[in-house]
Amino acid sequence: MNHPQFSKLQLNLSGLGSWIAIFAVIWLLGSIGLGWLVKSFLALMVLLLVAPVIAVLGFRWWLRRNVVEDQCPVCGTPSIGINNAQIRCPNCSEVLKIEGGQFLRVTPPGTVDVSAIEVPSAQLED
Repeated sequence: MNHPQFSKLQLNLSGLGSWIAIFAVIWLLGSIGLGWLVKSFLALMVLLLVAPVIAVLGFRWWLRRNVVEDQCPVCGTPSIGINNAQIRCPNCSEVLKIEGGQFLRVTPPGTVDVSAIEVPSAQLED
C-alpha cells in the first residue's frame, strides 16, 4: 500500500502555538478595550524593578542619619550604635545610651557622675 506524498511534507509548529495564543490574548484585550489591563501590568513590572533600588537608597540614607560612631565615656573604646538606643560597651560592659550623636552613661537617678582631673603639684621654695 502506497502512502500519499503529502505525508512527507510535515510542518513542525509546536513552538508557534504558544506565541499565537499570547498574540491572540493581547489582540483580544486590545479590541475589547482592556488596554488598561495591559498598561497596569506593565506599570506593575516597572514598579517591581524600581522598588528595590528605592528601598536600598532609602535604607542607606537612614543609616547615614542614625548610625553613630563614638568612644565609650568610661573606657574610651570606639563603638558603633543607632541613635536613641541603648548598647553595651564591648570592652567594659557599661550600658550606654546614644543621644545627640554621642554615647552617655546610663546611671540611676540621683547619681552624680564626675570626671577627675589631675592637678599638678606646685613646689614651694623656702
